[in-house]
Amino acid sequence: MTFGTAQIGSTSRYRTSIMVSGHAITADEPRALGGQGVGPAPYDLLLASLGACTAITLRMYAERKGWHLESLEVSMRLVGTDALRIERTLVMKGLEESQRMRMAEIAERTPVTKTLRSGLPIDTRLA
Repeated sequence: MTFGTAQIGSTSRYRTSIMVSGHAITADEPRALGGQGVGPAPYDLLLASLGACTAITLRMYAERKGWHLESLEVSMRLVGTDALRIERTLVMKGLEESQRMRMAEIAERTPVTKTLRSGLPIDTRLA
């Protein structure tokens, strides 16, 4: 089970201190939105989660198959206003075309991809 907290103080405006599984992260809004720009904004963190999960899953798959994946870059872009969607591009070096195609199929089944596509219930309560 993953556990996290997010804290915001009275003097830091939007700067948020996040602790997830023992790792500290700072999130903020950009200056244009009233923040100080000292960390990624919430949607940036969402893209980071998808990118990390995609890269890690694909590296694990290539290792399990014994494929020589020289490098992998996952670029993501959040587009739209009312109906948001993520555009994800994979750049892989060192693989044959058939291997690249298989990796694209695997990318569609990474844990974070599946979670984002299916939605996730959130139960909120007051302490």
